[in-house]
Amino acid sequence: MKNKKNLNPFLRITIFISVLLFTAVAIAIGMFYYIFGITEPEGLSLASWPDMFTDNFSIWMENDNGTIKIKEIGLERLDEYGLWLQVIDETGKEVFCHNKPEHYPTNYSASELISLRTSAYEHGNTIFVNSFNDSGKTWNYLIGFPYAIGKYMLYYNGGAVGRLFPVFRMGISFLFGAIMLFVIYYVFWLTRHLNQITKGIGAVSLRSYTPFPEKGIFREIYTALNNMDREVRHSDNVQKDTERMRREWIVNITHDLKTPLSPIKGYAELLTDNSVPNRETIQEYGKIILKNVNYTEKMMNDLKLTYQLESGTIPCQLQTVRLVRFLKELVIDIVNDPAFVNRDISFENDIQEVEVFLDPDLFRRAINNLIINALTHNPPKTKVIVRMEEGPQKAIYINIIDNGIGVSEEEQAELFNRYYRGTNMKEIPEGSGLGLAIAKQIIALHGGDISVKSKQGEGTQFIIFLPGH
Repeated sequence: MKNKKNLNPFLRITIFISVLLFTAVAIAIGMFYYIFGITEPEGLSLASWPDMFTDNFSIWMENDNGTIKIKEIGLERLDEYGLWLQVIDETGKEVFCHNKPEHYPTNYSASELISLRTSAYEHGNTIFVNSFNDSGKTWNYLIGFPYAIGKYMLYYNGGAVGRLFPVFRMGISFLFGAIMLFVIYYVFWLTRHLNQITKGIGAVSLRSYTPFPEKGIFREIYTALNNMDREVRHSDNVQKDTERMRREWIVNITHDLKTPLSPIKGYAELLTDNSVPNRETIQEYGKIILKNVNYTEKMMNDLKLTYQLESGTIPCQLQTVRLVRFLKELVIDIVNDPAFVNRDISFENDIQEVEVFLDPDLFRRAINNLIINALTHNPPKTKVIVRMEEGPQKAIYINIIDNGIGVSEEEQAELFNRYYRGTNMKEIPEGSGLGLAIAKQIIALHGGDISVKSKQGEGTQFIIFLPGH
């Protein structure tokens, strides 16, 4: 659900004005009906309804040879609304009544009838008076309503009102003019801010943006623009750093490719020389050429693999693997490698055997890269430990720990970037510099993650996380 703070300021103004107008109209209607309304059997009606009912009641009266009669529908309406009726002849004597309370008289003088027309609410009734004329005869009739209805007549000075009308008209005109000036000012104010925002958006794209103060009704927009500018500048810096590292990496990889090509070319030229060396010399040259060809091939394979992993074109053939046994055998293979026969490598495990879905070849490549990285870029006496631990929800943690020279905080942030070559790698020319980037991509392909902890002079720890099995 969208947060109220994130609403468009124009929408907020519109909602505020709409709610204000709706509230004002609702209050006005409520006050009107509270003052001028009464509740009658058919619902809420204006307080003028009893007077109108009394005026119209004569349609249900008729003169039958001098005797007044009330139609049945008129009596039904009286009963329906809880009203009473009293009909008085020209002499002031009662000639008909219906539901009339006992305390009301049966004879009225002319002055009494006149006073009843303006009488107030008393004895639980407000009385309304009207007359019925037919065949030259007149009957007055009284209808009692069980409502406290005020009867007032307003008198005013017509001349004064006439003199005040131009003032009133000028006031209306002034009010209308003030509203128009406010609307014009608001439009110009709004246009200025919109132009400012538009220029700000353009300035962000041109990298010439100056941050806005984050205040006022456009605070959210200014905040968003400021954040966007910061993100764009950060993205530009990242892109520049990436491009710089990419160029440096291309220079380094070009240099690294020249390193094996130089001896290959040199020894090939010696073999093609007119003087034919002895068999032992030919075998020695061949071994050197083969070693450098293998190094070049490994570098090209690393390049191919990292781009396949990035583009998602490499097939991942998952199998059920017994992870403890898999890692133990992997460590044994490295220990038995003649290149690391004298190195201190150990495997530690505090958990029982677990089965996970892995691509054995790819996962072996990732772990190998991390272990060989620790062996290659540290002094010969460095100890390397491969340790397995189980975390919450059956998650697996594989730790590759060494007590070598460590890595600075600046380098830790770049270790897994495929364009980055650390300071330690510059001392050792062999290797493509893609080992850690490939390892991270392979771990991510298996739904896991890899992180590093290191302190210079104390060693490095790579932590591989695999989700619950």
